[in-house]
Amino acid sequence: MRHLMNPLDFTVEELDQLFVLAGDIEKNREKYAHACDGKKLATCFYEPSTRTRLSFESAMLNLGGSVIGFSDAGSSSASKGESVSDTIRVISCFADICAMRHPKEGAPMVAASHSSIPVINAGDGGHQHPTQTLTDLMTIRSLKGRLSDFTIGLCGDLKFGRTVHSLINALVRYPGIRFLFISPEELRIPDYITDMLKEKNIPYEEKIRLEDVMGDLDLLYMTRVQKERFFNEEDYVRLKDFYILDEAKMKLAKPDMIVLHPLPRVNEISVEVDDDPRAAYFRQVQYGVYVRMALILTLLGIDTASL
Repeated sequence: MRHLMNPLDFTVEELDQLFVLAGDIEKNREKYAHACDGKKLATCFYEPSTRTRLSFESAMLNLGGSVIGFSDAGSSSASKGESVSDTIRVISCFADICAMRHPKEGAPMVAASHSSIPVINAGDGGHQHPTQTLTDLMTIRSLKGRLSDFTIGLCGDLKFGRTVHSLINALVRYPGIRFLFISPEELRIPDYITDMLKEKNIPYEEKIRLEDVMGDLDLLYMTRVQKERFFNEEDYVRLKDFYILDEAKMKLAKPDMIVLHPLPRVNEISVEVDDDPRAAYFRQVQYGVYVRMALILTLLGIDTASL
């Protein structure tokens, strides 16, 4: 039995196989429509989510399976004090696979150590968000045709952004990647990330102004300033509109640059950018469904060659 806690749980070769499967699902939806008949996915979400939870549920329903679970801690026995380890033992009696979102770092790992079914980390605090990273990688691979040899700018909340941390850790395994980190000083990338990049001799620069680097980028990964990660309202209000991607900034970019965003968007991308063909964040959501379908099939050990 296998779990997914971290994007690095899969080798580069295994990721390639996953993306090939996801690509086949995209082209042949009917072929996989009953692959999970009789299987149940439990979505155990201890904090709010729209895209991730509904993407997992859509993925399982598209595969012919069914879904059970809860969408916030208040509607589960966690509100009565039940531990994560006890919850997953109970869930293991009801479902075949579990996707867990939790505000505490490491909680899905605790669940996996007590589970008799595969557990997928659907986001744990400011730590990891591996299925978003798989989504990001598949989007890049599909739209750019490769996962190597490009310059990527990551902009916004680089301190608390678990999607950013996960994506960087995944991309360093591919050759020719250069990072540009664009953030205010208060939200700069953590030292453990830059220390890792130095150790691996991977080029990076830290910038404050987005305008200064737009022309250098093959990919721009925008993030929101996360209100839920701040300890006081004053700091959040001061930083929330630090970056706003608009048409004027897009004019500085390469004609084939693509813009990604894990969503939800607040103010950091103007709606006027949505019609730009380089804006890929809603296509990114659709790729997320395909990659989660492929992940569910893989972790359940379903033989797709016989479909």
